[in-house]
Amino acid sequence: MALTIHNNLTNRKEEFVPLVPGKVSMYVCGVTVYDDIHMGHARSMIVFDTIARYLRHLGYEVTFATNFTDVDDKILIRAAAEGIDPLELSARYIEEYFKDAESLGIGRADIYPKASESIDDIIAMVRDIIGKGHGYAADDGSVYFSVRSMPDYGKLSNRRIEDLESSGRTEADANKRDPLDFAVWKGAEADGLCIWESPWGCGRPGWHIECSAMIRRHFGDTVDIHGGGNDLIFPHHENEILQSEAVTGKPLANYWIHNGMLQVKGVGNSMEEKMSKSLGNFFRVKDVAERYDSRTIRFYFLNTHYSSPLVYGEDMLAAAQAAVRRLWNNHAELKACMRDGPEEGDDAQGLVDEARTRFAEAMDDDFNTRAAIEALFQLARATNRMMGEHALSRAGAAAAVGLLEEADAVLGILGDADADGGEDIGAVMDILIGLRRELRSRKLYDLTDRIRDELAAAGYALEDTADGVRWKRI
Repeated sequence: MALTIHNNLTNRKEEFVPLVPGKVSMYVCGVTVYDDIHMGHARSMIVFDTIARYLRHLGYEVTFATNFTDVDDKILIRAAAEGIDPLELSARYIEEYFKDAESLGIGRADIYPKASESIDDIIAMVRDIIGKGHGYAADDGSVYFSVRSMPDYGKLSNRRIEDLESSGRTEADANKRDPLDFAVWKGAEADGLCIWESPWGCGRPGWHIECSAMIRRHFGDTVDIHGGGNDLIFPHHENEILQSEAVTGKPLANYWIHNGMLQVKGVGNSMEEKMSKSLGNFFRVKDVAERYDSRTIRFYFLNTHYSSPLVYGEDMLAAAQAAVRRLWNNHAELKACMRDGPEEGDDAQGLVDEARTRFAEAMDDDFNTRAAIEALFQLARATNRMMGEHALSRAGAAAAVGLLEEADAVLGILGDADADGGEDIGAVMDILIGLRRELRSRKLYDLTDRIRDELAAAGYALEDTADGVRWKRI
């Protein structure tokens, strides 16, 4: 089965065919770094981290870029309030971003372009927009993109100019020739904020232009995959398309992927609303990560299709923790079976092959991580039953462990036999089990019971089986 992606530009699933065989270019809109990231950001970060992992799993050479908006009105306002340079503020939160990303098990992207380091590219693109008749300089030193100069505006969001005019979403501005137009360069005369010199006067870039300029610099005219939250479809991604395609005459991206929003319950009613800093209804990643490990948080997000909305709740995180522990325990018991299980028995090859096929089919179907996770649970249920019947051979356990770890290289929900200690906790548990066995041989049952009870209080259960004592998380 070939990889298919739901392309939001065409609103249908399409077979993925990269521009260059064997290589994938992927650009995902990142964060504006004026505060700590919240769980809404985490969803997008985990979704696209998983997509990049799966593309690499398929054998593609992936170049993954996600940007930092480190020059923005919110940054300027907060920096002024703190009495520091705006880039000092943004550098602080970029450092915090990387700490939080690591706490979520997110690998580093290949490129992290910053708006502040892309000014020459932005100015060059603004020049081209004006030179091709799609933009104009205003009296206050700003430069605006002329929306009506492009015939297919709204093709990503399915909005028509007529609808925008009647919706009240246009912004009246004496410097604009048309209320629909948007700034690609903001002149200092508009608000007194002079940061960079340009051919049109001192100022700073508009928000939308930075991504167009960054893609052009790092990937050329067209990127394979462009991603971000679905709240960016309009106007941000729509305006990116206008800017880039006005200059190059080529598609900005061949596949557009958007994750659904993380929502929270609205105050005083049952309606959900997007988690965002502007609404004040957000939960910082660093706070949540103090209560739940990265695998639980990843499981929570990946157990829902990336494009669907998801309501945030502590009860849902607790349920995710309980569910993913069943996989951790299955993994630990399979590893124990590899060491202590029967030499003869079912090698489970057919079962493992079927699970591998189901996992691949799910991921190939628009990165359906929910169905992929279910394939792993089906394997866990079957192997747990076989181990309970002492029917699974050591070779069969090894085959199941191999698939779980192969899948986990994509999902990042399993880790090793224990989410918090890996091989180290396994070695410690083996020592405790051996000590408990020795104490039992000496009939010191009060001490053996104490070891069992204190391990249970710490979240570990010991189970006596025909193949010896095994441990698992509870």
